[in-house]
Amino acid sequence: MDVFVYGTLTEPSTARRVLDRFAFRGDAELDGLHRVEGRYPTLAPGGTCEGRILRTPDSDALDRYEGVDRGLYCRLAIPLADSGTVECYVGDPSALGASAAWPGSGPFADRVEQYCRSHDVVVELAGSK
Repeated sequence: MDVFVYGTLTEPSTARRVLDRFAFRGDAELDGLHRVEGRYPTLAPGGTCEGRILRTPDSDALDRYEGVDRGLYCRLAIPLADSGTVECYVGDPSALGASAAWPGSGPFADRVEQYCRSHDVVVELAGSK
């Protein structure tokens, strides 16, 4: 699984602590969302965010680390400009104390997915422009 990471998992020491196996595929930019700070970093509509592509076979470990079962983050697929998709974790601003608003109504994960689809949010590997 390839994942766009933009916070603590961009650091090799954190990735080693969380994952048994991983590799960084390269630097990347997320177009359509920007990073905001809260208890943990998250993303909000608009702008861009620098990060890295992390490759790992262990999605369960990442889900646990990101608190998906506790409602802290949701995981969604984002198109990768050169082909395919990458996963991305987006934190619920209300759970993380971040100043961000997602349009729409309904569950947080649904609003994030709807926004990303309707605003052509995409990840591009560095140097591929």
